[in-house]
Amino acid sequence: MSTLKVHYSENVQGHLFGVRGMTEHTLQQKLIAEFIGTFFLSLTICTAAVHGSAGEYAPFAIAATLMVMIYGVGHISGAHFNPAVTVAVWLRGACEKENVVPYIVAQVIAGIFAALASEMFAETSVNALEMNTTQAVGAEFLYTFALVFVILNVATTEATDGNGYYGAAISFVVLAGALTVGEISGGSFNPAVTGALFTSGVVEAADLWMHLVPQFVAGILAFQAYKIMVMR
Repeated sequence: MSTLKVHYSENVQGHLFGVRGMTEHTLQQKLIAEFIGTFFLSLTICTAAVHGSAGEYAPFAIAATLMVMIYGVGHISGAHFNPAVTVAVWLRGACEKENVVPYIVAQVIAGIFAALASEMFAETSVNALEMNTTQAVGAEFLYTFALVFVILNVATTEATDGNGYYGAAISFVVLAGALTVGEISGGSFNPAVTGALFTSGVVEAADLWMHLVPQFVAGILAFQAYKIMVMR
């Protein structure tokens, strides 16, 4: 870890995504936490939204699931549940480098398993989402940026240390995004969720880049914005 990264890490000790608060847990425990959180988030998305069990209330079910999972396992793994978040949190210095790839693998596998499990509750056929390229890329970029930016501010920042609203703040970003652009891009904002949507047949292989590219780019740019505004 570079001197710069060490300095960043020292500033996030004890925070939700900080290093010290999670060193007492093994990598295996962290990966299980990431798998469980991502699994239930993706399961809710696939069941409530893709298969339509929750109708117009699907965004609220998704946000609620995300919130309780963040509060449930955040102290173990940091509750990333999202590869774009993991990359940004690592850049922030609040995630060990050796954890990045295992976290992402656990998240993606959880999303795929959740999509397969959702078939048990399927009552409707799934049609691939027809996306306008510009609109879909813009939607995924903007709300992934908002999501990661909020996470960095409420969960890794010294000024907000000890707050009890981090889970609600993060979940409300997803709720707002799902309500605003869900019908435009599918409202993923998360490469692991995109994997679940692909497994479910909502996103076609040729369209995966319209999710994955803006999601990762947005996560990195959100970190850059955070770095300029908050880091010293």
